[in-house]
Amino acid sequence: MKKWLTGIVLLLSTNVFAGQDVVYSINGQKYEGYWSKVDDKAPLVLLVHDWDGLTDYEKTRVEMLNQKGYNVFAADLFGKGVRPTKVEDKRQHTGELYKDREKLRVLMQGSLDKAGTLGGNLNNVVVMGYCFGGAAVLESARAGMNAKGFVTFHGGLKTPDGQSYNNTTAPILVLHGTADTAIPMEQFAALAAELEEANVPHEMITYSGAPHAFTVFGSNRYREDADRKSWYAFNDFLNETTR
Repeated sequence: MKKWLTGIVLLLSTNVFAGQDVVYSINGQKYEGYWSKVDDKAPLVLLVHDWDGLTDYEKTRVEMLNQKGYNVFAADLFGKGVRPTKVEDKRQHTGELYKDREKLRVLMQGSLDKAGTLGGNLNNVVVMGYCFGGAAVLESARAGMNAKGFVTFHGGLKTPDGQSYNNTTAPILVLHGTADTAIPMEQFAALAAELEEANVPHEMITYSGAPHAFTVFGSNRYREDADRKSWYAFNDFLNETTR
């Protein structure tokens, strides 16, 4: 673990990219994302937070992607200043969006549009997210969002009633923990069958012993091996889809 995390620290300590908080509006409500640019022609990654809201964790991942040559916009789906710390508050904010899928889609598209106004290349973009953010990414895939690919790290995988992947036009990468009790392997298998039936190109990887939220540094759920391997798989996916 120390070798992988030490490498991350060294990368970030030499970071020369100046990210900035960006306030934007969707349907009259203010949101605060995070934008970090490396080059005018670089591919774009739209990054979506977990149920904590947009925090330093996502900003760290933004910087890691900058180091790989990507412009990144970290979206905010909860609202400016809304960064819940209590479990009941996290459940409230995610639950509201799970119940209003149309609003979730609007927020995702609005965040992508904002990235475009900042200089992000909307013709060469991959959408990715963690936990709740992973579920939001799959929602956008089902909505037919125009992207080169969609990636979920230990995200919600269940398809709501009445939805399908018939409008999905880009490949999907699912990175999941086999020991995830919040999102069991039955949902993983069901999603695989759905994607195959809809003829959506996909790659789905599970990591043994990895529980839910296995990529979150410093938590008791963190699994260095799964984090490292899933990050490499994600980078390979980016290289293939955005080249």
